[in-house]
Amino acid sequence: MINYNNKTFAPVQNSHNGETSSQTRFHYKQTGNILTAYYEGGKISAGHLIGLVGEEGEIDMRYHQVNTEGQIMTGICQSKPEILENGKIRLHEQWQWTSGDLSQGQSIIEEL
Repeated sequence: MINYNNKTFAPVQNSHNGETSSQTRFHYKQTGNILTAYYEGGKISAGHLIGLVGEEGEIDMRYHQVNTEGQIMTGICQSKPEILENGKIRLHEQWQWTSGDLSQGQSIIEEL
């Protein structure tokens, strides 16, 4: 199992309907297979996620955030890890809003 504890990630790609950007920073904590994170930056004033890490490092998570327009947004996300040549982690994410328009998207975030 991959351990994400004390790792920081930043988006490198996102669908047009997403709110994260290269300015967003995710600060991960992990205890056992329980993952939490605080994130902010760009269009996001504050956000939190909670998830479960699987045997292959995949993450099943739920998130909520307040954007810079003052709206609370919520969603679900499935992330699959890729270990880069430099040993850093890249996460390939499939997500869906559970608020707003309920649209889906894809993003990629990388460990800093």
